[in-house]
Amino acid sequence: MFKVSKTILFFLLLGVSLTAFPQINRPDDFRERYTLKQVVVLSRHNIRSPLSGRASALQRITPHEWYHWSSAPSELSLRGGALETMMGQYFRKWLVSEELMQENEIPAEGTMRFYANSLQRTIATAQYFSSGMLPVANVRIEHHLEVGKMDSVFAPQITDDSEAFKSLAQQQITAMGGEKGMLGIGEKMSENYKVLERVLDMDQSKACLEGDTCHFRTDDAHVYLVKYREPGMGGLMRLACQAADALVLQYYEESDVVKAAFGHNLSWEDWESISAIKDWYGDVLFTAPVVARQVARPLLRTMLEELQCDGRKFTFLCGHDSNIGSVLASLDAEDYSLPETIEKKTPIGSKLVIERWENQQGQSFVALNLVYQSTEQLRNMTLLDLDNPPMVYSIRLKGLNANDDGLYTFDTFLRKLKSLTK
Repeated sequence: MFKVSKTILFFLLLGVSLTAFPQINRPDDFRERYTLKQVVVLSRHNIRSPLSGRASALQRITPHEWYHWSSAPSELSLRGGALETMMGQYFRKWLVSEELMQENEIPAEGTMRFYANSLQRTIATAQYFSSGMLPVANVRIEHHLEVGKMDSVFAPQITDDSEAFKSLAQQQITAMGGEKGMLGIGEKMSENYKVLERVLDMDQSKACLEGDTCHFRTDDAHVYLVKYREPGMGGLMRLACQAADALVLQYYEESDVVKAAFGHNLSWEDWESISAIKDWYGDVLFTAPVVARQVARPLLRTMLEELQCDGRKFTFLCGHDSNIGSVLASLDAEDYSLPETIEKKTPIGSKLVIERWENQQGQSFVALNLVYQSTEQLRNMTLLDLDNPPMVYSIRLKGLNANDDGLYTFDTFLRKLKSLTK
């Protein structure tokens, strides 16, 4: 899994610094000293159509026609399915090389689990991934509700609406904006909003011409926390996030980069700026420590159970970016910014991979990595294999000491998980 990609070599030849990308460098004798015993994957679904249809508010804020998707609103696209199959095939090659499974394995009962949220895009992602990883096994994807309903394990919902919780949560959220609080959060996005407005040609939109809105305001954002619901955002930051999300997805799907940007020639930095609106939105809603621990608890409990399940060697849990974001925030992951992707936190189709290794003395250790397809790999539908792998970024946890090989002891990591699931 941890070879340097051709894309990275290309950038190195250009003299571009990749010091920010800790591509995992393990000692040559690592696999002589450690054996891979178990893998737990928490995945975001792959490319989907926007959550809102073309006749929604998104159409009112631009005079342009949005991309005509192959799937209904919020559902996995054909490209998303193909890309996820490629990722599944890569995992097959990796796991076979580590001798955790056979090339065309049909898993024995209980050794592998594929569990998804009960939405089309998550179930389909898990199905496509399993087809790439286990092409002859006819894997059944586990989901617990009728399609279209959120499973409580994956629903990042508030379970405590006490005044004490809401006060602390609001305090931690507003702290993200510095001394100006929520206004500061909006101001941090002001330049990003200008890029988004320019790409949308918002001043020519129906919303603007009818006197509704010509700009995304920076002073009206507010967060609401309601029991048994996801944290929510009021104000135009929410609409800006929806527009940024739709544009980023359009960029992945549309081969013509100018057409994807509604006729504009955008730089890589412009696309990063647009995508950052989504990242900020997710951070505000799901990564404040007290909020993250609450909304991630059911999923953390499931991950803990999987790591302690006798005979289990592979688990695939398929949810959303909010799931990965809140889990990492709960685990006190060090801050990071992913390279070779315009989505810096939880790219589409990304996976938090927990690897359990065992040394020759029978001691168990854990490594955490984010595995994702680069923006180039997504747009070009690059085939993945051991010589051309996806991106792999090592996640470091605050308060836990890794050994010289970058691994945490299994017991230490389990104690961390248990403390978060009480």
